[in-house]
Amino acid sequence: MSRKASSCPICGQPATGETRPFCSKACRDRDLLQWLGEGYSVPGTPAADEMTKSDDYGVDSTPD
Repeated sequence: MSRKASSCPICGQPATGETRPFCSKACRDRDLLQWLGEGYSVPGTPAADEMTKSDDYGVDSTPD
């Protein structure tokens, strides 16, 4: 049984075992930056409005 060679989802070069599914650390880091910078997103319903920060109490906190 032979394994199909996979290609890097960023640049299309052959993936290496060390950084699979990417071809290099640079492509791996580039993909991570896309997630952190909200370049990618997972479909779903919008977050509830009550999860917003209000006044000086923080998220979902009530005043004492």
